[in-house]
Amino acid sequence: MTQNPASGIINLFNETNLDVPINEKEAQNVLSSVSVGESRSFNFVELVYVDEEGIIDVNSKYLNRDYVTDIISFHYTEDEAESIEGTLYCCAPRIFEQAKEFEQPVKTEFFRILVHGLLHLIGYDDQTESEIQLMHGKENYYLNLLKMPYEE
Repeated sequence: MTQNPASGIINLFNETNLDVPINEKEAQNVLSSVSVGESRSFNFVELVYVDEEGIIDVNSKYLNRDYVTDIISFHYTEDEAESIEGTLYCCAPRIFEQAKEFEQPVKTEFFRILVHGLLHLIGYDDQTESEIQLMHGKENYYLNLLKMPYEE
């Protein structure tokens, strides 16, 4: 468990048999950067890496959807003034595939998905083209701030 008083706690769980190329300290740095950049505080975030079966299970059970996706975000905070709490379920195999598909370093894609999930917890959405463009711009901003992409 890693804590930064300014940005909260992040716990990372890897429920796959894959080596996830991100650790709690790196995840904490991402959380801190997004917290400062968006002027929002996080209290507690769980970052859970699952396989395809795991993400389909979460997607089906909670969202009535039956497909693989890269990330599902659950926001637990009711009041916007409160520090954010949530869980990010990330499909590690899908993120590896996306890195190859988008010709990105694997680590960069893992960081992009984490930033994406944190933005969802803050309240950003990606249902329209303008929302998608805004989120991609913010993802790129934070990846540049964090000195991404990493070389493999």
